Amino acid sequence: MGSDEAYNFVFKVVLIGESGVGKSNLLSRFTKNEFNHDSRTTIGVEFSTRTIHLKGLIIKAQIWDTAGLERYRAITSAYYRGAVGALLVYDITKHLTYESVERWLKELYDHADPHIVVMVVGNKTDLGSERSVPTEEAKDFAEKNGLLFLETSALESTNVETAFQNVLGEIHRKVSSKEVTRGSISAVSLASHIPRAAGDPEEKKSCCRNL
Repeated sequence: MGSDEAYNFVFKVVLIGESGVGKSNLLSRFTKNEFNHDSRTTIGVEFSTRTIHLKGLIIKAQIWDTAGLERYRAITSAYYRGAVGALLVYDITKHLTYESVERWLKELYDHADPHIVVMVVGNKTDLGSERSVPTEEAKDFAEKNGLLFLETSALESTNVETAFQNVLGEIHRKVSSKEVTRGSISAVSLASHIPRAAGDPEEKKSCCRNL
């Protein structure tokens, strides 16, 4: 329990993108180092946590998964509330999942903090022979929109750790450099966690008000 209680920040990160692109397996690979070959969709929002060390600080990453609700366009604003990072995932073998990235990005910005850190993630690089989305095309899209970009394989555990670490690191950089102003990501969602003692019940409660 100790490692779960003692942390400096709680960063809520959401996974978004079309159904079947591998969001749940990215989540389980990062938080539990597991991969589930059974691709049946679970209905309902769920999240897992993992504590990481970054520049002498302990950061609790709270990763939220749509768990199939995207199939019914049923994701509500509550899912995005309080999120400071997002991984927008597509399948490199299914071009349609990449074509929907722009729509997901719009939905994200409609509901989330404007300063949210976003990474576009091309998943399933283990199926490279079936690739239909060129790396450079997706990379250029991300750069033009000021987003981070990485290709991953949840199956082979390629770049999964790097993707989450880069997003969490960029969130921390924005907070520590005070790049964001009052009323935005830093003051409201994150800085409120700093003064409290580790393990303070109020801190744990505040992380879950988004449910």
